[in-house]
Amino acid sequence: MSGFSVIAPGVLSLLQDSGRFGQSALGLTTGGPMDAPSAAWANRLLGNNTNATLIECSVGGLQLRANMPSFIVVTGATLPLSINGKTAEQWTVHQVQAGDVIELGMVSQGLRAYVAVAGGFSIAPQFGSTATVLREGIGGLSGNKLQAGDTLSAQTVNKLQRQRLPARYRPQFNQTLTLRLIEGYQASSFSSTERQRFYLHRYTVTPQADRMGYKLNGTAIKCQQRSLLSEGICYGAVQIPPDGQPIVLLNDRQTLGGYPKMGSVLSLDCALLAQAGAGTEVYFTPISPEQAHNALCLAKVRTDAIAQQLVLL
Repeated sequence: MSGFSVIAPGVLSLLQDSGRFGQSALGLTTGGPMDAPSAAWANRLLGNNTNATLIECSVGGLQLRANMPSFIVVTGATLPLSINGKTAEQWTVHQVQAGDVIELGMVSQGLRAYVAVAGGFSIAPQFGSTATVLREGIGGLSGNKLQAGDTLSAQTVNKLQRQRLPARYRPQFNQTLTLRLIEGYQASSFSSTERQRFYLHRYTVTPQADRMGYKLNGTAIKCQQRSLLSEGICYGAVQIPPDGQPIVLLNDRQTLGGYPKMGSVLSLDCALLAQAGAGTEVYFTPISPEQAHNALCLAKVRTDAIAQQLVLL
């Protein structure tokens, strides 16, 4: 089976599917795309399975060579995209032939871009998923980030309906974010004064931000309990360590932790946070589980409606 060759891997390029679920009892985290909606659009534009394996390229610099006819699309962070040196549009399906070179420049808005191919990359799953988690050394190609010279198997595709997502529907990556948070039972470990302080004050994203989590800097929050018995940690959990600076835990988070948690950020907002660079301003606002459920349902309805308005090329 032919595929694509990695000429240059860029800053950090990882193979990901939608994530590794149901394995936390083994100490394995979920992984998967940090900006799940952008990754889902990449596969949707190509007509792929929602769990098809694609590349998450952080910051940029990835260069690939097609070894057979196929179709590609790049979504997520805004960056220069070219095919054989000719500028190509993101969020648009492009046909490539054997020998064509696809090059991603460096990001100008957002942090993570997604490169998908027709049919997805053919990668053997581990523990039910191809998602690469570097800390655990599993998924992708031998649990590692992409390297120059790697070959990514994919199927030959000669014919496909090309589509483009109109610019008005593409996400905007802002310098100010409001993260909706569902409080958990440990919120009662914080006094009402500390909880108000948490919601009223601004935080900024620090350079200590990666696929495990985002450490924020701002007004310190004090907790009546400094540590608790370790328990499972969900996606988006907001831990308050002893220094009082919140940490939002993301895809490659540890599976257990004992710091007090204010609650969990809505998954839709975690995806936006994952595209935020150092210095981005962050605010938290509380929502109920019912409001979170409604937000997710509305997002699905909106996505399905937008899918009916894709531009055919």
